[in-house]
Amino acid sequence: MRSPGRTLLVGCGKLGIRLGEGLLADGHDVLAIRRSPDALPAGFVPIAADLRLAPPRALPDCDSVVITLPPGADGAEDLYATALTHLAEALPSPPSRVVFVSSTRVFEGRPGPRPLTESDAPAPVGPRARALLHGEELAAQLLSAHIVRPAGIYGLGRDSVIRRVRSGAPVDYSRRTNRIHEHDLVRLLDAMLRAEDPPALVHAVDRAPVPMGEVVAFVADRLGVEKPPRVEPESHGGIVLDGALMSAVVGALGYPSFREGYAELLVNGA
Repeated sequence: MRSPGRTLLVGCGKLGIRLGEGLLADGHDVLAIRRSPDALPAGFVPIAADLRLAPPRALPDCDSVVITLPPGADGAEDLYATALTHLAEALPSPPSRVVFVSSTRVFEGRPGPRPLTESDAPAPVGPRARALLHGEELAAQLLSAHIVRPAGIYGLGRDSVIRRVRSGAPVDYSRRTNRIHEHDLVRLLDAMLRAEDPPALVHAVDRAPVPMGEVVAFVADRLGVEKPPRVEPESHGGIVLDGALMSAVVGALGYPSFREGYAELLVNGA
């Protein structure tokens, strides 16, 4: 196993903070670039910088870098072009491991029931999906990054499905869905930093892709409320993703399906 060493978290939001806290607890130095770093936990070395505007000054050598920059509300591709170029310019030497967090949204143009794997070609349609794929390509080109594509992330503070069921908002029961609990996603990112030879690309998904109707029915039953109404007409859209490679990297998932994850969230009062 490789040591993550000094790790730089770029765009360090909720996901980066959880990863960084684990690295700190394991004795590693953690640096974090944010436009407003005041809210970072104790122990993180804050770096106030906006990579869209200019490279940060005097970055130290880093062994590992994890990039969790979102594509922006409008999906403008130049955000990644500018930010990743500035990051590459600011690093004094190439890190031995870089991980870029993208999204399974890059498959939005390939709906269907056949499980997609890492060998299937992306098919972005909207501007955000195109920007994410552009970011993957740039991160690999400029920083030799490994790519992690999470599906829908849920967990503490990520309870939109529960709130939707409570509100009674209509739901597309037919839509194929994939998800990953934040806990298991952090485990994957940590494993990608530590593995001697991690995959170049891995989809962060659990082992239970299901139609959205199964998820909302489960949540409604646990809440003791009526299932939300169906949207009309239903789309029968969405994709199915194979999570075998992620399981090979991290081993058994803490939350192998939505049932374990949402059951815990509801017990904890989400």
